[in-house]
Amino acid sequence: MHEASTAELTLALILASQRGIPDFVRAAGEGKWAPAFHTSLADRTVLLVGVGGVGVAIEDRLIPFETTVVRVARTARSDDRGDIHSFDELPDLLPAADIVVIGVPLTDSTRHMVDDAFLSRMADGSLLVNIARGPVVDTEALLKHTTSGRLRAALDVTDPEPLPEGHPLFALPNVLISPHVGGATTAMEPRMVKLILRQIERLQTEREPVNIVVRS
Repeated sequence: MHEASTAELTLALILASQRGIPDFVRAAGEGKWAPAFHTSLADRTVLLVGVGGVGVAIEDRLIPFETTVVRVARTARSDDRGDIHSFDELPDLLPAADIVVIGVPLTDSTRHMVDDAFLSRMADGSLLVNIARGPVVDTEALLKHTTSGRLRAALDVTDPEPLPEGHPLFALPNVLISPHVGGATTAMEPRMVKLILRQIERLQTEREPVNIVVRS
């Protein structure tokens, strides 16, 4: 239900960060004309950490922007788009990425996956995008690397959440924050209805529903 909307926001956060949109908005709010040269999304290497439904939707939207997408999941495998690397390979993959998108579920093993060691492996000036869950990223480690200006970040989720008023992340010009609105668009409801109808149809024809999480 949220794949299209979350993928849209991910691209919006990436493009806004790459092309300096927040700086332009701030300047316009002060009545200033502030042209600047920025790095494109085209020709960048994007490391996509998590290739579930949302990850695939993000990849689908990144490819037309002439990016190189490197995919990482818990288990290494291949599909019709090529290799998917394992989490164990992240230390070697991070330094070559211009943009790192985090799209993994929050579990015991992914909590603080993005810690000081992870961030230290990222290239200077690269962008971290978190559209997963806030606790996947160690906030103190993120503050260290963004306050110094070494890394940039675009966050739809934070830890804690909501981010308290006056939190230092809000003040950083190299950090873009949206208030956990990845799925909050008009695209959600029609997809919700479509899924419910599909589930009812499958049950009426004695077929197993999709997306079973817990079996009774």
